[in-house]
Amino acid sequence: MTLPVRNRALTVAGLALAGLLAGAVPGATAATAEPATAEPAAAAAPDIPVTAVKQHLTDLQSLAAANGGNRAHGRAGFRASIDFVKAELDAAGYTTTVQQFTYSGTTGYNLVADLPGGDPDQVIMVGSHLDSVTSGPGINDNGSGSAAILETALTVARTGHQPSKHLRFAWWGAEELGMVGSRYYVNNLPPSARSKIKAYLNFDMIGSPNPGYFVYDDDPALEKVFKDWFTGIGVPTEIETEGDGRSDHASFKSAGIPVGGLFTGAGRTKTSAQVQKWGGTATAFDRCYHSSCDTTANISDTALDRNSDAIAHAVWTLTSGTTTPPAGKVFQNTTDVPVPDNGAAVTSSVDVTGITGAAPADLAVGVDIVHTCRGDLVVDLVAPDGTVHNLKPYSPSDSADDVHATYTVDASSQTAAGTWKLRVQDRARYDTGYIDSFKLTFP
Repeated sequence: MTLPVRNRALTVAGLALAGLLAGAVPGATAATAEPATAEPAAAAAPDIPVTAVKQHLTDLQSLAAANGGNRAHGRAGFRASIDFVKAELDAAGYTTTVQQFTYSGTTGYNLVADLPGGDPDQVIMVGSHLDSVTSGPGINDNGSGSAAILETALTVARTGHQPSKHLRFAWWGAEELGMVGSRYYVNNLPPSARSKIKAYLNFDMIGSPNPGYFVYDDDPALEKVFKDWFTGIGVPTEIETEGDGRSDHASFKSAGIPVGGLFTGAGRTKTSAQVQKWGGTATAFDRCYHSSCDTTANISDTALDRNSDAIAHAVWTLTSGTTTPPAGKVFQNTTDVPVPDNGAAVTSSVDVTGITGAAPADLAVGVDIVHTCRGDLVVDLVAPDGTVHNLKPYSPSDSADDVHATYTVDASSQTAAGTWKLRVQDRARYDTGYIDSFKLTFP
């Protein structure tokens, strides 16, 4: 995973599916809509053997050791890693392409592998970055994601799975330098090819030794695929925030492609509440993040196993069926809005167009606020006619950070079209933050 990079823009997208999950809070209710189904129903994904994933990690570490100790952009270890993964996929029957690009005067590579068959107008794409930093072999970051999707791809071929949608895998170069490879790939896609990618799933650091279980919340339907799977095995999840905008999904998201993914944590410290939830210690999720000790000893087998199986579940679920579930429509503002400490209310707005009649009774309101004390905040949704729906009240006893939630609001008495506002006010002193993003999803 690359170091933090901010790239905020006002976007309006229309590619989320029905079936949202909501946090239960005063003034809002949890979503109860059933997910749309495809026909025929998706076959259950097979188990991905963690021993096979770990063997790929051992191979990647050996390639680093034989080539200066790393697999970084422009270094021999990265090209050796590309060649290794390509050979595995070629033998399994994939159509592979090595895409070259230049960054800082050095040649970089992306590897793209297409499974023959499937609807070419409905592409499901799965990716991870294959490069490491120069300081070490990069086994969790990001051998873990690369090895897991490699074994998933090989399992697809080995089991004879024939998805109705077209399945594509990718291993990116120069992610650690700012998502260079994936951005090059997306920017050089013809518009017609870009529009055929219906989902991009990203896996970056999925075997952290002190793991959390984080799910990207960029697209409600893709988020639900993963959250439902983890719920099924009794593992609680949280919304992924540490890596927001810091990995290759950002390249696809900026092009309007729905994105999802998994993450187990990097340099942040696991909180005491997270220790109680997941076990481990109140230390960094990955103490070897971007360090020479990011070796095969720096992996949680349990996290790697669970996430590898979750990847397979998503691949089988999203590529099966002959029809596409009905799409929702998402309106989003990702422009940062500072929230004054103990000051006046501020707003983030979205203009809803193209929807006639009344708003739904299950309007999904996605809220992402970064703040050092969320209890200080009052959060409201303001409809175009001025109707106020309280999402979160002032809670002086709540000293936790941030507000990351999806609320469901009965807005059926309001007209859908018009300007909707997320209104946030800080009611107490000494804590600061900003609105990170705000989105409305109409079913």
